[in-house]
Amino acid sequence: METKQFTTDEIGEAAELIRQGELIAFPTETVYGLGANALDEQAVKQVYTVKGRPSDNPLIVHVSDFEMVTQYVTDFPKHTKSLVDAFWPGPLTLIFDVKPTTFSTTVTGGLNTVAFRMPNNLKTIELIKEAHVPLVGPSANTSGKPSPTTAKHVYHDLHGKIAGILDDGPTQIGVESTVLDLTTKNGVPVVLRPGAITKEQLEQVVGKVTLDQHLITEKEAPKAPGMKYKHYSPDVPVWIIDGDKDVFDKAINWAKSKNQRIGLFTSDRITSAFSTEVTAIFSFGEDTVEQGTKLLFAGLRSLDEQNIDVIFAQAFPESELGIAYMNRLKKAANQKILKIDSIFE
Repeated sequence: METKQFTTDEIGEAAELIRQGELIAFPTETVYGLGANALDEQAVKQVYTVKGRPSDNPLIVHVSDFEMVTQYVTDFPKHTKSLVDAFWPGPLTLIFDVKPTTFSTTVTGGLNTVAFRMPNNLKTIELIKEAHVPLVGPSANTSGKPSPTTAKHVYHDLHGKIAGILDDGPTQIGVESTVLDLTTKNGVPVVLRPGAITKEQLEQVVGKVTLDQHLITEKEAPKAPGMKYKHYSPDVPVWIIDGDKDVFDKAINWAKSKNQRIGLFTSDRITSAFSTEVTAIFSFGEDTVEQGTKLLFAGLRSLDEQNIDVIFAQAFPESELGIAYMNRLKKAANQKILKIDSIFE
């Protein structure tokens, strides 16, 4: 199959392919999604096949406006309007109970709920409107690997497997949306996956919000995407470095003692200190969690393609956006963290 790279002037053609049951990758402000007609079971099954994604992992349904959601949901929780008014379009996914048999189990993962999002990307909104159907949209990559933040990343993973890619340049946020479950029995919303919309921002709108930090094992069925214990992982092992230059120095010396070729994912402040001691560097520039988050997946992908044996990645404090950053990085590293008092064996 030839994978066509569509410009933003060719959205009509891409939408027609969606209606025909084909897969089209689309841009959002978070990462690129792998789009298929959410009402076409066979098309959705192809999403799982192409990604190599476990079938118990539910999919997020992308809509062009809130009105589209009302076709599939009867009873909305009390906070719905406030959240939609505050954060849609944007990087917030909301989980609702849906009408029975509205979506196939290929979308729901066998649950009675579905996650909905209105992405903040005008070209994708236009694509959904032109297709006249909601789109499933998991990250457009091989399952378990770093999510794509450019059309080039999508092409690398999926060329020859999907009909096309709608290219709208690099994404702006760099990690997937916050997933908020509104179907809890006690009525308190729960963040199942942290993202750019923080717990603190949500609480300003709805009051109390809890954060589910439970790690899903391979044998458990997640209620939202991205909850697996290990995820977003390059082929090269990743270690998180929780500390300053002295901890990086310790890690680098340990790797050198084992004749390992080292890659760094850090800010300019750190990379400048070790530029002559490592094999490969991906600097995210300014020493801020915003920059680290935006370039996290791009950095892991870039380093993974170089001739190295290990990646050392910079940690950030786990507050606000840092929760989302560390959530993705911990899963990429399979929870391996080196702190100042740690000892490599």
